[in-house]
Amino acid sequence: MSAIVCSHVDKAYGATAVIRDLNLSIEEHEFVVFLGPSGCGKSTLLRLLAGLEDITGGEVSIGGKVVNDLEPGDRGIAMVFQNYALYPHMTIFDNIAFGLRRQKVPAAEIVKRVEAVSRTLGLDPYLGRKPAELSGGQQQRVAIARAMIKTPKVFLFDEPLSNLDAKLRNHMRIEIARLHQSLKTTTVYVTHDQLEAMTLADRIVLLRDGVIEQVGSPAEIYRRPGNLFVAGFIGTPNMNFVEVTVGRAGGGWSLTGAGTVLSLDGSAFHLQHGDRAVLGIRPPDLKTAGADAGRNLLQGSADLIEFHGNDALVTFGSGGKEISALVPARECPALRAPVRYTFDEESIHLFDATSGASLRKPERNGSLLS
Repeated sequence: MSAIVCSHVDKAYGATAVIRDLNLSIEEHEFVVFLGPSGCGKSTLLRLLAGLEDITGGEVSIGGKVVNDLEPGDRGIAMVFQNYALYPHMTIFDNIAFGLRRQKVPAAEIVKRVEAVSRTLGLDPYLGRKPAELSGGQQQRVAIARAMIKTPKVFLFDEPLSNLDAKLRNHMRIEIARLHQSLKTTTVYVTHDQLEAMTLADRIVLLRDGVIEQVGSPAEIYRRPGNLFVAGFIGTPNMNFVEVTVGRAGGGWSLTGAGTVLSLDGSAFHLQHGDRAVLGIRPPDLKTAGADAGRNLLQGSADLIEFHGNDALVTFGSGGKEISALVPARECPALRAPVRYTFDEESIHLFDATSGASLRKPERNGSLLS
C-alpha cells in the first residue's frame, strides 16, 4: 500500500504559516503534481511528506501508517532533487549503489539491481564515468536511478527539470512519464511549470499561499477552473478577463463590458440581474467573426501580433480592455488592421467579481444542472 493522506496539515516557521489546514488524499499508483507560483508552499509540502521538515500540526500517513515521527529513511520514499545531489568523486555505478551499500545489501545483489535500473534508464554506457562527464539530462537520469533502486513505495520529485534547457526538459518529461507507466509507483511531483503539470499529472493540486485552490485532472482544471486565480494561472496564453454587468434580456442574459453588450442563454451559470461578474475566455476560443456575424462580438484594431508558427496571437483593444485571440496563422491580420472575434457560449467562464468564485453550475453525468 502506498496511498498518501494529509489530514489538517499545518506548517509554520514561527508566526509565519506556510501550509494551512491542508487535507489531501493521493491514491496508490497515482501521479500527482503540486503546482503553483513561487512561495505557495508546494516544495515545503513535499518536504513534509519526505520527513525533511517537521509538521506543525495534523497528520501525514503513507500506506495507512502515520509517519509524522518517522525518519525519512523509514517512510518508504525516494526523493529526486532539483540539483541532482550526486557525489562528484564517485562513479555513476557507485552513485546509484550508494544507498544499497549503506543498507549492507550483498555485493552481488547490488550489481544485479544497478544493472537492471541502468538498462531501464539507458545508463549502461556511463557506469564507469564521473558525474562531471555527463550532460545535465544524463545526471538527472542518474538521480532517478538512485531513487529507483531503493524500490520505494513513493517517488517524490522536487522540480527535477528546472535546471535543463527546453529541449532536454521535454525529453526528460517524456522519460519520467514512461517510467511512471512502467513502474506504477505512487508519485508526487513539484513544479511551477504548468506544461509539466498538464502533461504528466493524473491530478493537479494547485496551491496558493499554503492553501489548495483546486484539485482535479488537467482537463478538469483547464476546462472548469473553480475561481479566478485558477483560471488565470492555468493556460498559455493567459485567459482574457473582462468585468461585466449582468442583466436580464428577454429569456436570456446580457453581459455589458469592454465597450460591447454580449448575449447568452446563461442556463449553465448562477446569474442575477445587476450583479457584477468577470467574463473569462481563453484566446484559442475567440474565433474570427464572419461579415454577417452580429452578436457576441469583441472588436478593435490589432495592436500586437506574435507569430507562433501555426498560430498567431493577436492582441487588440476593446472598450479600453486589452484582449488576445489565438488564431490560425493564415487568418492573421495586418498590424493595426480592424479585427472582429466571436465565441461559443460553451467556451466562456463567469466568476463572481467580489469572491472570484466560478458562477458555473455543477455538472452531473456530463449534463449541466438547471
